[in-house]
Amino acid sequence: MNKKVFQLLVENSSGVLSRISGLFSRRGYNIESITAGVTADPRYTRITIVASGDDEILDQIEKQVEKLVDVRNIKVLDPADSVYRELCLIKVEVSEDKREPLLALSNIFRANIVDVGPESLIIELLGNPSKIEAFLELLRGYTIAELARTGVTGLSRGLNDVVWLD
Repeated sequence: MNKKVFQLLVENSSGVLSRISGLFSRRGYNIESITAGVTADPRYTRITIVASGDDEILDQIEKQVEKLVDVRNIKVLDPADSVYRELCLIKVEVSEDKREPLLALSNIFRANIVDVGPESLIIELLGNPSKIEAFLELLRGYTIAELARTGVTGLSRGLNDVVWLD
């Protein structure tokens, strides 16, 4: 299974996200993550989708999404030429006397402690997906009570492939 990160510029209209996700469900395509937000121009929304499948399926996804009426532009974000970020909030069950190693680990990953309770901490980590996976792997000795991830969002580097819509 391969993964691709698709970045879409779409009309900022009611139901656009539903129509795009509906295409994925009708065709049986897998969405690993999806994020959406308005751009600098409020007429448009940028949607980032991480999808998995073999090369044929991923190529088909690109072609099918491109045909949707609301989609103004689609591009694949190449990891070498793009910046990806994801936000992760992790609630860890940990008593006061066992926090020091967890705080040290959080500092190494430049994570922030955003809430402290008598028996838990909430850690905020921002970074590329592999950084988040590495941090979560190192938390295996702890009890993760809750975990929330935003999904990947990203932009390509430089101005060469910026799409300027009228």
